[in-house]
Amino acid sequence: MSNSAQPAPAAPVLLEARHEGIATLVMNRAHRLNALNTKLIMALCSAFTRISKDESVRVVVLTGAGRAFCAGGDLAQIAEGRASSDSKELELLLATGMEVVIAMRIMPQPVIAAVNGAAAGAGMNLALAADIRIAAEEAMFGQNFAKVGLFPDFGGTYFLPQLVGPAKAAELFYTGDMIDAKTALRLGIVNHVAPAARLEAETRSLAQKIAQGPPLAIRAVKKTLFGGEREKLTLALAREHAEQTQCYLSEDCKEGIQAFFEKRPPKFRGK
Repeated sequence: MSNSAQPAPAAPVLLEARHEGIATLVMNRAHRLNALNTKLIMALCSAFTRISKDESVRVVVLTGAGRAFCAGGDLAQIAEGRASSDSKELELLLATGMEVVIAMRIMPQPVIAAVNGAAAGAGMNLALAADIRIAAEEAMFGQNFAKVGLFPDFGGTYFLPQLVGPAKAAELFYTGDMIDAKTALRLGIVNHVAPAARLEAETRSLAQKIAQGPPLAIRAVKKTLFGGEREKLTLALAREHAEQTQCYLSEDCKEGIQAFFEKRPPKFRGK
């Protein structure tokens, strides 16, 4: 019997809990602000696909561990591929992200995003794919793709204009600026804002109210509101995928990512 020390098993990137018809998914890469890498996005895809077929689940809650909801795509992984002009990992991330967003939107159960902190880039768009959003007062939202020379993904170009109108969506996409939770509430991006200490309780209260409602009627309402979107959403996601890949291979993207890690303003040249 060996006495040699064994490495501790890695923590799962996605935590799942069930209680009284509510399935809670917690993105669990707190040390990376729950940034999306291939492992996490595949875990999300598997969870949403499996839960969608489970009639015992009446509501799904998506949130993040630690101080962020989701910081978007993991730039360390993205930068590694960009340095060698290899887009395979990005392609997998985008393709799986498309599946996650479609699954969230068309699954029979309502989905609540409990935005506990920063929701940036693809992280914001994951929240937008939910039926309902509740944000902590400290939460921040941003379509910060332009800051690194990338095109929005995960359905942002489809969802955001529906919520805030095309002009405000254009401003958020073009500038990449972050907005606070109160601004997000005023713009209609979130349904409710709660003190951080109350976010979990208020999310649970709303989830319980929905879970205790008539499941057939509620699922029919969701299908009526969102079920017909699949074709349009799929087309929008495919367009995002193509544009994102093209931007990813540009010199501007390379410069944007380098500037991010060097903590300096990027110098984009349109190449």
